[in-house]
Amino acid sequence: MDAPKTFLEAVKYFQNEQVCIDAVAEMRWPNGVLCPHCEADKPYWLDTQKRWKCRKCRKQFSVKVGSIFEDSPISLTKWLPALWMLTNCKNGISSYEIARDLGVTQKTAWFMLQRLRLVLRNKNAEKMGGNGPVEVDETFVGGNLKNMHQDKKVRYQKRGGSHGKAIVMGMLERETRQVRAQVIPNVKRETLQNEILNQIESGATIYTDRYTGYDNLAEKEFVHETVNHLDEYVRGQVHTQGIENFWSLLKRGLKGTYVAVEPFHLDRYVDEQLFRYNNRATKDNPLNDSDRFLIALSQVAGKRLTYAEVTGKLERPEA
Repeated sequence: MDAPKTFLEAVKYFQNEQVCIDAVAEMRWPNGVLCPHCEADKPYWLDTQKRWKCRKCRKQFSVKVGSIFEDSPISLTKWLPALWMLTNCKNGISSYEIARDLGVTQKTAWFMLQRLRLVLRNKNAEKMGGNGPVEVDETFVGGNLKNMHQDKKVRYQKRGGSHGKAIVMGMLERETRQVRAQVIPNVKRETLQNEILNQIESGATIYTDRYTGYDNLAEKEFVHETVNHLDEYVRGQVHTQGIENFWSLLKRGLKGTYVAVEPFHLDRYVDEQLFRYNNRATKDNPLNDSDRFLIALSQVAGKRLTYAEVTGKLERPEA
């Protein structure tokens, strides 16, 4: 696919519906179109209906079937520019901006973005730690005490400044500069160390702060070194500055662009920032805007998010 290189080129390139269909089909089926119902190959094209018909099961299907775009009346000429902006705007893109730029309602734009964030989710089964030390840290996401009503502020101050906030745990592998992060229910030792055991291979070097939730990692066959943030932030190679840099980028988007994010939706916003961070341009991997867009476009298949699921009226899908 000869993809556009800039957003202006992308808007011009994807203004034709057939060009959009061809682009999505090429990324979904690089070896030829397959029927999403029976996986038979070589369906024939119905030009007047802009869809295919399977020679085996005789069912018709469009390029949207079996993808994040399924059952959406919105044209791909709007979906693809929205995906471009989401993958390449460093601090995210608000639903109001999408609504204004694409000529849809804010409610429609918000739902589009929630579906596209699911596209950006990419769970890696391979454990970290094989390419150098891993920084591990957690952060709290929520409103500032100074902005709360007085009675609520007093109640939260008595229970601690982090009470009522969502918790995100992250891990950064030093050598690859790749990050994994997810929302966790609490910061108990069992929760934190179970995530470490599931995500980091035995024998790896782990750098954390002095929080007690990370105690005794050395007994679980890890090389564990800590830095005391009351006295210092860096001691030689021992620090958590890398993962804290990711936290600053995440919170800049949440506070500056999205302003308020419900904990129920937070995991998708974390996935969005993870995608941009892990696919950023580096010396060893000089990705550009077009590359990030194509990576995201290649992940649209097999994912679905309905309005009932995104609003909590149905159980959320596994991804």
